[in-house]
Amino acid sequence: MNKKMTFFDWAMYVTTAAVALGWLIPLIWMVATSIRPETSPVGTGSMLWGGSATFANFQRAWSTAPFGTYYKNTVIIVLGILCTQMITITLGGYVFARMNFRGKDWLFVAFLLQLMVPAEALVVPNYATVDAIGLVNTRVAVMLPYIASAMGTFLMRQTFKQVPRDLEEAAIIDGCNHLQVLWHVFIPIARPTLAAWALSSISFHWNNFFWPLIVTNTNDVRPLTVGLAMFTKAAETGADWSLITAGTVMVVAPLLIAFFLFQKQFINSFMRSGIK
Repeated sequence: MNKKMTFFDWAMYVTTAAVALGWLIPLIWMVATSIRPETSPVGTGSMLWGGSATFANFQRAWSTAPFGTYYKNTVIIVLGILCTQMITITLGGYVFARMNFRGKDWLFVAFLLQLMVPAEALVVPNYATVDAIGLVNTRVAVMLPYIASAMGTFLMRQTFKQVPRDLEEAAIIDGCNHLQVLWHVFIPIARPTLAAWALSSISFHWNNFFWPLIVTNTNDVRPLTVGLAMFTKAAETGADWSLITAGTVMVVAPLLIAFFLFQKQFINSFMRSGIK
């Protein structure tokens, strides 16, 4: 039997639809403007449609700025951070969840304190460190502050604490050492959490702007976000909104396409991992 919708249910649907529309309108405008012909600039004709669609703006944007290099740098940085984080948060979560040593709880609290520190407050010491070891204006410099994550370690710790002790003890009896127990027992159970974290990490670092802006100086190491900022400020683009939005679409399109293709897996991973 279908439940009759109440006024509260209708109000929630209307509110959700209004919020979704508010988020969607800028995206629609960006896509519509990116395919607007040069002969119909923004401000003439319809706000969303300027006549026949054209993809020439994407070709112009690609040839105006080295987007191929930006893409390569972004992929290297994002995957480099993700691979190192998977190792560090898994090992850290296992240590805090299963190993006993003096001061473990205090160390874990100190480890989580960095969640309360704004990332902007760490820019100066991070830059000083990177500069001292001669890594400024390199991809490694962009990746270095993110090779470990307190939040990721916390999530893995909470996941590992839910693993029954019997499984761990059985593996140890069979002759497994700590790394073998981690690989054969804990990691298979933690796959939903690792998948959820991977999606979060990729999304965040694909869009990360402030730290890469500070630590990169040339196009050969800049990621897409910084490259797009330089592109929009370039004198040759001026107020050519069709060109600017075409460049923006090229930057955000991979994440949007990935989300639309894998939205079910995206949501299920977060639900199964316990992230609220």
